[in-house]
Amino acid sequence: MEIIYEYHDVESSDRLEAFTKEKLDVIKERYDFVIRADVFFRTENTSSDETGKKCSIRLSAPGPRLFAESSHDNFTDAISETVDELIRQLKKRKEKMKTY
Repeated sequence: MEIIYEYHDVESSDRLEAFTKEKLDVIKERYDFVIRADVFFRTENTSSDETGKKCSIRLSAPGPRLFAESSHDNFTDAISETVDELIRQLKKRKEKMKTY
């Protein structure tokens, strides 16, 4: 699976990319039909201290693209929640796929 990172108002970070790759490897191992992941990191001005660091991930797989995003006070929590949401979506997609 190819992983592409994009940063908006955030400096690129090797540690952040390594953590994201580690989380996405779980998806890669379970769902071999996923071709590519586009990962977006951005910061937003919010009134809450618990949000502002936003992670969005778009997966390319057979059928419509899968997309999830979350916002937390740090990127690691945002990444974890986003990947968990994508795993839920992938489970539903796999159940609908038929093997002939």
